Amino acid sequence: MSDWTWAYEGYEPARERLREALCTLGNGYFATRGAAPECAADPVHYPGTYAAGCYNRLTSDVAGRRVENEDMVNLPNWLPLRVRTASGNWFTPDTHKLLDHRQTLDLRAGTLERTLRYEDEQGRCLAVRQVRLVHMADPHLGLLRTELTAQGWSGEIEVETALDGRVANTGVERYRSLASRHLTDVRTGTAAPDTIWLECRTSASDIRIGLAARTVTDVPAQTVDAHEDARAARLLRLSLADGRTVTVDKTVALHTSHDPAVEEPAHAALDRVGRAPDFVTLLDSHRTAWQQLWRNAELDVPNSAGPVLRLHLFHLLQTLSPHTAELDVGVPARGLHGEAYRGHVFWDELFVLPYLNLHFPEVSRALLTYRHRRLEQACRAAVDAGHTGAMYPWQSGSDGREETQQLHLNPRSGRWLPDHSRLQHHVGSAIAYNVWQYCEASGDTEFLHTKGIEMLVQIARFWAGLAAYDGTLERYRIRGVVGPDEYHDAYPGAERPGLDDNAYTNVTAAWVIARTLDVLYDLPELPRRDLCERTGLDAGELENWQEVSRKLYVPFHAGVISQFEGFGALEELDWDGYRKRYGDIRRLDRILEAEGDSVNRYQASKQADALMLGYLFSPAELGGLFRRLGHEVDDTVWRRTVDHYLRRTSHGSTLSSVVHGWVLARARRAEAWTFVHEALAGDVADLQGGTTGEGIHLGAMAGTLDLVQRCLTGLEIRGGRLRLDPVPLPEFSEYGFAIRYRGHRGVQLRLTADELRIAVPASGQDPINIALADRTASVAPGESRSLRLPDR
Repeated sequence: MSDWTWAYEGYEPARERLREALCTLGNGYFATRGAAPECAADPVHYPGTYAAGCYNRLTSDVAGRRVENEDMVNLPNWLPLRVRTASGNWFTPDTHKLLDHRQTLDLRAGTLERTLRYEDEQGRCLAVRQVRLVHMADPHLGLLRTELTAQGWSGEIEVETALDGRVANTGVERYRSLASRHLTDVRTGTAAPDTIWLECRTSASDIRIGLAARTVTDVPAQTVDAHEDARAARLLRLSLADGRTVTVDKTVALHTSHDPAVEEPAHAALDRVGRAPDFVTLLDSHRTAWQQLWRNAELDVPNSAGPVLRLHLFHLLQTLSPHTAELDVGVPARGLHGEAYRGHVFWDELFVLPYLNLHFPEVSRALLTYRHRRLEQACRAAVDAGHTGAMYPWQSGSDGREETQQLHLNPRSGRWLPDHSRLQHHVGSAIAYNVWQYCEASGDTEFLHTKGIEMLVQIARFWAGLAAYDGTLERYRIRGVVGPDEYHDAYPGAERPGLDDNAYTNVTAAWVIARTLDVLYDLPELPRRDLCERTGLDAGELENWQEVSRKLYVPFHAGVISQFEGFGALEELDWDGYRKRYGDIRRLDRILEAEGDSVNRYQASKQADALMLGYLFSPAELGGLFRRLGHEVDDTVWRRTVDHYLRRTSHGSTLSSVVHGWVLARARRAEAWTFVHEALAGDVADLQGGTTGEGIHLGAMAGTLDLVQRCLTGLEIRGGRLRLDPVPLPEFSEYGFAIRYRGHRGVQLRLTADELRIAVPASGQDPINIALADRTASVAPGESRSLRLPDR
C-alpha cells in the first residue's frame, strides 16, 4: 500500500474473495466487486453487482419451515470480457499459466487496474492490461478498457463481450441452501453493431432492470452475435501484431425502474450508452468527480494508519456518495460490496452519520429521510406488538417492515436456531441520536422541526410506553429486550427470549425522551401546536415522559454498571481454557452452541454493550445523564466498568474494536492503540475469518474515520459551539482534516501533541465559536487560531 494506491501482487485463489470485496468500485448508485471479467461465479470468484435499494423477496424451506427473506439483488453481470487465441480455450487465471499478475486500486482516481500475462497451450504470451471504473460523475455508467499485446508472435484472437443475466445470490456460503434466483423474464438483443442489451425484472418486487453495453476497438474487427439463454454476447475477431497493443473499450449503462423520470430502463440504458463519450473523456470527468469528493473529505494522517483510513474513506464514499442523496435508501451494513446480512440496514448508521454530518450533510439528511418515510410502518409495527409510538425494525430493507430472519445457521454445528435479534429495539434510539447529531452539525432546524421531531416524538413515545413502573424499586423498567451485545438473548433456562433493563437501552431511552422534550419546548408555538394535534400529544403524556426519563432503572453490581439485570449473577467463563482449546474465540456463541452449551449462561459479551454509552456520550454528558437518573457515575465507577467488560468480551464484531479503542482513548489511553490498530486491520486483514469477502463492514470503516475526527479531538457540537477536548495518542502524534460545519466548508483542524490549530476559509458566514477545556475562542472566516492543549 501507499498513500493513494492499494496493490496485490500475484494471484492467490484463496484470497480472491477478500480482494474482490476490497477492490469493489461504486458511486452510491451501484457498485461492482473487483472480480476478474473473464471469470464467472465459482468457488473462487464472485462478480457481484448491486444497486442501492434494489431488493427482492424469496421463500425457502428451512428446517421444515417456510421462511421468507428479502435480499439485495445480485444484478446481471456487466463485466464479462474474455479472450482466446487460436487454441480455442478462453484465458482464465485458473486454467492457463499466469506469468505475472498485479491488481492496483487507485483511490485518488477511483479506478482498478489489472496487469497480467497469459501463456497459451502453444507457449505464446499475451499481455493484458485492464482499467475499470464505476463512473462517479454519471452514476449509471461503468467502463472497462482492455489492452491486448502479443509478445513474440502475431495472429488472430477472439474477444467475447457479454451481459450475463444468469446470476443468482450465492455469495454467502451459509445462505446457499436458500432460494437465490431473483431475476426473471430475461430478454437480450443487439441494438447496433457495437451495442448489446439485456433487460429483466425481479420476481416479487417487480423492479425492472435494463443494461446496455457498447464495445469498440481501435482496429478493424469482425463481429457476430453470440446470444444465449439469459446472456447477451458479441464475438469480435481481431488481428494482433507482435508488440503492438490493441484496445477494446466496453461502456455499460445501468438503469432500473426505481430511477426517477425513467419509464423503460432498457430504453434509458440504450440511450445513455449511445450518447456516452469515449473512454478518455469519461475517465477525465470521473477523476474530476473523485477529486471534488476528496477535497470535501480531506484527511491527512501521515503514519502507517493513513493509507488504511483513506481506503476506509474510499469505500464509504463509494457506498454513500452525493448520488445517494437522490435515492430512498439506508445504510447497508456491508456496503454495496457483497451479500452478507442480505444488504440490510441495521443500526450501523450510528457509526456512519457522525462522519458524514461533517462532510456531506445532504447525504445524512437523505439517510434520515429514509427512516422518516418508514415512520408510519414503524408505528404500525408498534401497534401490532401492543405498544405505542414507533418500533423501528432491527433489520430494514425496502419498505420498513422487520426483515430480521426467523432462523440463523450456526456454521460450526450445522443447526438452524431461532433468531431473537429483532428484540434490539435500541435501533430506535440510534435513529433519534442521528437526528440530533445531524441537526447540531448542520444547523438544519427545518429538518429538526419537521421530520426530525416527528421521529423523535414517536420513538420517545415507544420508550415511555414500553417502560413499566415497578413499585418495589420505585423505578420504570424495560423488559424483554436484547442489547448491542447480541450474545445474550434470554436468561438461562428461560422459556421466552429477552432480557430486563439492559443498561444501554435504558440510558439511551432516557436520553431520547429528555432530548425530545427539549426540542418540543424549543419549537415555535404554531408548529408545536400542529404537531401535538397531529400526534395526539397532551400535557399528561409529557408529564409522564418527564418522570420516565428521570426514573428508568439502571442495574449495578459489584460497583459497576450491569449490562442488564442479573448479568453479575451469571457464571464466569474459563476464557484461558477456551482460548487454549480453540484459538480464535471471537464467535464464542457458535462455539458454545456447538458444544451443547449456551453463552446465555456466562458473563461474556460479543462486543461493547454498556461501554457503548462511552462511545455516544462525552464524559460530561454521560455523567449528566446518570445524575438525571439518580446515579453518580464518576471516573472511578466508569473505569471500573470498562475494566470489568474488557475482560469479558470476545470481540466477535468489527464494531467492538472501534468502540473499545474510542472508550480506552479516554479511560486507559496506553491501551487504546491495540484496539484502534485492530479496527484499522479488521477488513484489510479479514480478522473475522472470511467475512470481509462477503462484504466490507461499513460501520467499522466509518467508525475508524470518526475516531480520528471526533474521539481523539474530543469534538462535540453542543449549544452552537465546536467543543474540543483532545486526547492525542502517541501513534497519532500529528494529523489534520477538514470539516463542513453550519455553512462553513473546508474548516481545517490540525492536532499535534501540544497544539490545536483551526483555520476557517473566507466566507460571509458568522464566526465559529470554539470551546477548549476552560477556554472559549471565536474564529472568523478568513482567520486561523492556534490553541495550546491543556496538560494531561
